[in-house]
Amino acid sequence: MKVPLRIGAVAEAAGVGVQTLRYYERRGLLSARHRTAGGYREYAPDTVRRVVFIRRAQAMGFTLDEIRALLALRVREPRRCEPVKESAEIARARVREQLVALRRMDKVLARLIRACDARAVTEECPILAALEPEERS
Repeated sequence: MKVPLRIGAVAEAAGVGVQTLRYYERRGLLSARHRTAGGYREYAPDTVRRVVFIRRAQAMGFTLDEIRALLALRVREPRRCEPVKESAEIARARVREQLVALRRMDKVLARLIRACDARAVTEECPILAALEPEERS
């Protein structure tokens, strides 16, 4: 039997904080094998791989709910990967929407930077003015 890992060891090996592991546990992505008499969480050695999988999936744009579904598909008996492809297509569409929003923000920031005379006083700064809420009458 492999030696269980405490939460700090899993966090260090996976490159995350212990709060991240606790959050994943609350979200149903991880579960501690059991707790010691002192209340410490103990995880199976393969938990590190699972956490790395979760982090990589997040970096690709998958939501935690989608990742939970992917993890479930991973452990079931071999089957077609169509559901995985569908999840990836949804994540990609979301990433593309974010790119559109980021391009829009970039254009606004570029316009504000061009309009800014860095030598002017802050009361006349177009960047600060753009961030202020509009006056209601």
